[in-house]
Amino acid sequence: MKRTLWIGGLLLLAVAATAWFALARDSGGQEQELRTHTVGRRDISATVLAMGVVRPMVGAEVKVGSRVSGVVTRLRANIGDSVQEGDVIAEIDDAEFRARVSQNEAALARAQAEAELAEIKLERLEAMAEREFVSRQELDAARSGLEVARSQVKLAEANLASARIQLSYTRITAPITGVVASVSTQEGETVAASFAAPTFVNIIDLDRLEVQAYVDETDIGRVQEGQEATFSVDSYPGEEFQGEVTAIFPKAVIQDNVVNYVVTVRITDRKGRTLRPEMTAAVNLILEPRTATLAVPSSAVGRDRATRYVTVLEDGVPTRREVEVGWTHSGWTEITGGLRQGEEIVLPEG
Repeated sequence: MKRTLWIGGLLLLAVAATAWFALARDSGGQEQELRTHTVGRRDISATVLAMGVVRPMVGAEVKVGSRVSGVVTRLRANIGDSVQEGDVIAEIDDAEFRARVSQNEAALARAQAEAELAEIKLERLEAMAEREFVSRQELDAARSGLEVARSQVKLAEANLASARIQLSYTRITAPITGVVASVSTQEGETVAASFAAPTFVNIIDLDRLEVQAYVDETDIGRVQEGQEATFSVDSYPGEEFQGEVTAIFPKAVIQDNVVNYVVTVRITDRKGRTLRPEMTAAVNLILEPRTATLAVPSSAVGRDRATRYVTVLEDGVPTRREVEVGWTHSGWTEITGGLRQGEEIVLPEG
């Protein structure tokens, strides 16, 4: 009899232990399933991601060439050299041009002398005409001769100015301050200037660079001039440079049936680094932030075809409710309709 009671007691303890573990497991699963979050307000910002290329601004890259033909007698530019605006970077043999200047200087001197003689002659004839010693016809001829002589002086002055300008072209100067990017001639080479001036060097102003970002057509509607931007380049891992949107190209760039629009970003802070043209840039265009807006964890927002929904606790019962969403950023989603501040939503497991 005692043995029977002892066995029965063990069976009751086993049943009780099994029931306790089952309740504990059910309770733990329910607690995990009903992780909740109180709907509140926070600041939400969003970005548009795009790939881009560092390019010189308009006027920041100049091809310098020769406007006269001749032999390059001196070349003062090497790739990588820094030059200032006005620095002489090359010289053309100027012997012929100096001779032309001398010829025109002599022609001007002769024209000026002839004009002086014509003026003296006219003054004498005018004095004689007052006493009627010369005819009216002679006086008119002298006046006409003086006008012709003065015209010859003006023509000689113009020819001399042209010759001096041509001479100045034999000294090729840097039109901008920058760095020599390429050199396409050498000393002793003969250049022939025609309708297109032969290029001597390329100069790039590395302080006037911008980023041209290629933005997908689905995002371009959210991009505006004046928005802040950040970008990075492979040359400086971990560095983030600052910029500002300055223009949106009206014409699309279509490649492989993908429509993109070029957005130019002016570089406002390069962190003391040297950026160079054609560097590939990963660009983040920062949209205007939404302040104090309703937001929930993005993981709580489900999707059923075209609708978005969350699970709300209504009187303790999880209830599915459709919501309208706005921006999504850093794990948070803006709620523009369907929820109120203070409501409890159910978070997914994990």
